[in-house]
Amino acid sequence: MGYELRVERPAPLSFAELANVLGRAGFEFRGSQEEGEVLARHGDAVHAVASWNGTLIGAPGSDWQVAQLARVSGLLGAHLVGEDGESYAIRDGVVEQLNGSTAYEFGKLDEILAAGPAAWTV
Repeated sequence: MGYELRVERPAPLSFAELANVLGRAGFEFRGSQEEGEVLARHGDAVHAVASWNGTLIGAPGSDWQVAQLARVSGLLGAHLVGEDGESYAIRDGVVEQLNGSTAYEFGKLDEILAAGPAAWTV
């Protein structure tokens, strides 16, 4: 896995709550209550967004995956946190990375989701 983003919140997340939120928000889940993948659809294909093993963790390779992770964490009342302590959120329809008082805008949520999961290039 590459750089990881973790969905964190004060109260533990149960699988029942996760499944309820994912189903209402149009996400899919493949696996068991103990371990699986959260998937999001774009066009005719589904793409992995996060893995579940009692905790939601994603290793995004595109702005689309970051946006989907931010959506899931917001729906769960959680925070999306990176390995270096930065956080990711959706504010006023814009996907942002926050690090201290500095904010980096990925772009408008609806535009990122429409563009799809095009991988980042180096």
